[in-house]
Amino acid sequence: MVRSNDILSSFEKGNFCNMDFQLMASMMCANYGNLEKEVKDLEEAGIDSFHIDIMDGRFVPNFAMSLNDMVYIAKTAKIPLDVHLMIEHPNNRIGLFLKNLRPGDTVYIHPEAEYHPSTTLQSIIDAGMTPGIAINPGTSVETVMEMLRIVKKVMVMSVNPGNAGQMYLPYVGKKITRLLALKEDMDFEIYWDGACSADKIREFAPKGVRGFVLGTTLLFGHGKPYGELLQNIRKLQF
Repeated sequence: MVRSNDILSSFEKGNFCNMDFQLMASMMCANYGNLEKEVKDLEEAGIDSFHIDIMDGRFVPNFAMSLNDMVYIAKTAKIPLDVHLMIEHPNNRIGLFLKNLRPGDTVYIHPEAEYHPSTTLQSIIDAGMTPGIAINPGTSVETVMEMLRIVKKVMVMSVNPGNAGQMYLPYVGKKITRLLALKEDMDFEIYWDGACSADKIREFAPKGVRGFVLGTTLLFGHGKPYGELLQNIRKLQF
């Protein structure tokens, strides 16, 4: 396993594969002392999208980014947003988020948080956004099977949602394997969120995982330019 404080050492030599995968910045880990600079620096560094974690303190035991944070980043950013709603009954408030996003932005909901998740997903589609579901580690593929025919993105949580810096739950890998077998027939892409280290990208990007949410393990808090860190990740040896 590649240690987080050793992430650069594994990129220095060898033959590299220019694999086409996306990298998303987990903005709950950003420096809020100068959020505008963080957004601009990450865009210049080549990040593919901004991942916005909205938590209500009820569906998950934490409060994270707010609606106002999302609105500010949406107005400041030139690249897409991935909005991850970790809130109870998102359909009750979905309009507040959709009216402040741009066509093509992604909105993920948790199926367990809603009585009729397909209704919420249809609202996202009708607003011109990309519909997605987030699957908790304890959520089985069988319970979301029908929604896989509606969404375009499936974000697999490799940790229990609510806090950054958690440990990877190994059994999630088997869930990803099952989803990979379904994605072509049902027309969705798979994304990874939580404890994303270099070895996880090296293992799962070649298998077909489309994108990875980057937090403190690979992107934030390393004292190096974002451009250098992202370039090294994209040059991972496969």
